Amino acid sequence: MILGMDTSSDTMTIALFNEGVVLGEYTTNLKKNHSVRLLPAIAALMDECGVKPTDLKKIAVAKGPGSYTGLRIGVTVAKTMAWDAGIPIVGISSLALLAENGLYFPGKVVALMDARRNNVYAGIYHASEGKMENIFADGHIALAELLEPLASSDEPILFVGTLTEQICATVTEILGEQAIFGQADYTYSRASSLVKLAADLDGEPADNFVPAYLKLAEAESKWLESRGSE
Repeated sequence: MILGMDTSSDTMTIALFNEGVVLGEYTTNLKKNHSVRLLPAIAALMDECGVKPTDLKKIAVAKGPGSYTGLRIGVTVAKTMAWDAGIPIVGISSLALLAENGLYFPGKVVALMDARRNNVYAGIYHASEGKMENIFADGHIALAELLEPLASSDEPILFVGTLTEQICATVTEILGEQAIFGQADYTYSRASSLVKLAADLDGEPADNFVPAYLKLAEAESKWLESRGSE
């Protein structure tokens, strides 16, 4: 039995998975505080599915990148539950989860999240034998720098994740008709994908798990800069 959760963006999604079957899934796309909603949602889903904490064998969580606050909420809850139950925790890239939306797309899939100031968190994926393979490592990068090498590609490119007007305009300017933008339901992740990806992974002790922010929060970065100038 696996419990999965992702709070790395405005989306809050949780799911229960057992022996190849998604028992239940709950997803919202609301700009509300995950900290007061996540635990009640988990409790309600487990109750609805007749699952007790002692039934869980593994906890899966989106490990980032994404919202610093959102990531910390999901990771903290996942680590606490895993530690309390003495079970492993499996971290899955937030971008890999978004890329799952393009599992049946015939070309490259670019999963991205807005990182502000014309930067994005992004990874490039491609479907192979029913699985998504990462062909450009997840990272923090200027949007234009991400797109320029793609302009020479001879296959369609699907974009999923944060598709703001500004991001779409920049993508269209550089790639033109080569770019395909995912429909509305391609912009968010699903915990059902998370638990499936985690099913065959061993995980690690909760004490060892750390999120993958890929970039320091602005306040932390400025603090380190000030310390370095002393």
